[in-house]
Amino acid sequence: MTLLGLLGCCGAQKESKCLLIMFFSIILVICIAETAAAIVALVYSSYTEIILKTWATPGLKEQYGKDEILTDLWNSTMTTLQCCGFSNYTDFSESYYYEQNGALYPPTCCAGLELFPCDNDNADFSNVVGCYKQIVKIIQRNVNIVGGIAAGVTAIEVAAMGVSMYLYCYLDKKST
Repeated sequence: MTLLGLLGCCGAQKESKCLLIMFFSIILVICIAETAAAIVALVYSSYTEIILKTWATPGLKEQYGKDEILTDLWNSTMTTLQCCGFSNYTDFSESYYYEQNGALYPPTCCAGLELFPCDNDNADFSNVVGCYKQIVKIIQRNVNIVGGIAAGVTAIEVAAMGVSMYLYCYLDKKST
């Protein structure tokens, strides 16, 4: 982004039509890509859970408790959001962690009620929700902020394109 800003400033300062049109083109491509990404996200939002579940659940089953970075990431997420697994505690059933810890679930799956050991009955009784539901709640709570930021960024991009095109046309008239 810094280089892009520098490109626009140099184009304006040096009165270079080539740099200005390059700046305009790059901003236009970025704006189109952002718009396309937003449209795809809105159109395919119903598939989001399926895609995330396809990615997250195997990672939990195979790597949680084995891969330290992934385990720390999930522990941090589950502790912060007060959730368990992607959908619920059953995501850990027959997982590496479950097998290595004598058919026990992570402690966050029994949080709130302090039920230990965190076995199947206690995890079911504690009724801790899955992290996907918690993430969706956070997104729904902050959707207006995200939309406002996206609209602001788009407005700045459109303004930058407008100014660069104005300068380009001005230089074109000036040279004739």
